Amino acid sequence: MRILPVLAVAFSLTVLIGMTFTVPIASYDTSPQRADDQFTNVAAKPKESFGATLKLFWEFMFNRPPGTTPPKAPPVRALTAQALAEAPDRSMYRLGHSTLLIKLSGGWWLTDPVFSERASPVQWMGPKRFHAPPIALQDLPPIRGVLLSHDHYDHLDRATIKYLATRAQVFLAPLGVGDRLIDWGVPQDRVVQLDWWEETQVDGVRFAATPAQHFSGRGLRDGNRTLWASWVILDDELRVFFSGDTGYFNGFKRIGERYGPFDVAFVETGAYDAKWPFVHMQPEQTVQAHQDLRGKWLVPIHNGTFDLAMHRWEEPFERVSALAAQRGIALSTPEMGERLDLSAPHAGTPWWRALAATESEGSGVVAGSTR
Repeated sequence: MRILPVLAVAFSLTVLIGMTFTVPIASYDTSPQRADDQFTNVAAKPKESFGATLKLFWEFMFNRPPGTTPPKAPPVRALTAQALAEAPDRSMYRLGHSTLLIKLSGGWWLTDPVFSERASPVQWMGPKRFHAPPIALQDLPPIRGVLLSHDHYDHLDRATIKYLATRAQVFLAPLGVGDRLIDWGVPQDRVVQLDWWEETQVDGVRFAATPAQHFSGRGLRDGNRTLWASWVILDDELRVFFSGDTGYFNGFKRIGERYGPFDVAFVETGAYDAKWPFVHMQPEQTVQAHQDLRGKWLVPIHNGTFDLAMHRWEEPFERVSALAAQRGIALSTPEMGERLDLSAPHAGTPWWRALAATESEGSGVVAGSTR
C-alpha cells in the first residue's frame, strides 16, 4: 500500500483547494471579535503543532476504527410538495446533519443547507452522505431565508448556495460568510451579515447572531477570516436556539440569560473527539449547554449524516439519550424528514437502534436501550 504517496497527493490537493477557494474578505476591524486580522473566540484556542495536525490527519485517513458509518442508510421519511404545503407554521423537518427546514410566519427557512453527496470541496472524495435528503434540492418549496452558522464544508455547501442564490429571498450569515455568498452569485441586497449579539427581523421574526466557540476556513490560507455564530430565533412567544458548531463555553449561560428560556434547542451532538474539546462538544457538554441555555426540549443535531469523527456513528444518540434520561431533560430525536411541531415537540423514537442491532447481530452484541 503506497500510503506516503497517497498522503502527499491528499496534502497537495488540500493546498490547491485552499488557494482556489480563498476569496477576498472584508476586514471588519471594528468587530470586537477581531484581533490581528482574524476572528477570535472569547477564550483563545490553543495552538496545535503541524506535527499533531499531520498525525490527526493520518489517523483519520488511514487508521479509522470500525462502525463510524451505519451498515445501511438510516430511515428517511420522504417529503412531498403537498405535505409541505399543508404544514402549519412552526413545523420543522430535519433534512440531515445540521440542515433544518423550518416554517416561520408563512415562509420556509433552511439552516446550514448541504444537499451535495459529500461534505467536501470536491465530489470525488471526502465524507459521503449516509442517506439522501428527504427532499431533493429542486423540489424544495419557495425559500424565504437561509440561516448560516459558519463556512465549513459540512455547513456551507457551495453547490447548494449557488442553486439557492436567486431562489432564496434572504441569507443571514456571520460577518465575512456573506462575502463568500456574494462571490458565489448571491445578490448583495439579499445578504445580511451580523456580528455576535446583533439582530435583524424578517416577517416579524427576530434573528440574533450569538456567540459560539469554533473556528472557520475552507483552505490553508483563510483560517478565521470569517466569523462563526450560533443563532437565536424569536417568533412571538416561541424561542428557538440553533448552535451551529461549537465547543462548550460560558457563552451558553449568557445566551440563556439574555434570550432564554428556549422552547427548543438544536444543539450539536456528534463529530466530537477527546482531542477536539475546544471546537466540538462531548454529549455531556451538549446536555450542560442545553441546561445553561435554560432549554425545554433538546434536539441533537450534527449527527447521522456524515462520517466526520472516530466514534461509532450511533454513539452520539445513545450517549445523549442516557444523559437526558438521567437529568430529566425532554429529548426529541425525529427521523430525517419527520415533522416536529416546535410549539409542541414529541420525543420521536430511537430509530438508530434498528440499524445498530443489524450490525451487531453477527457479533452477539445487543444494542443498548435507554428510552
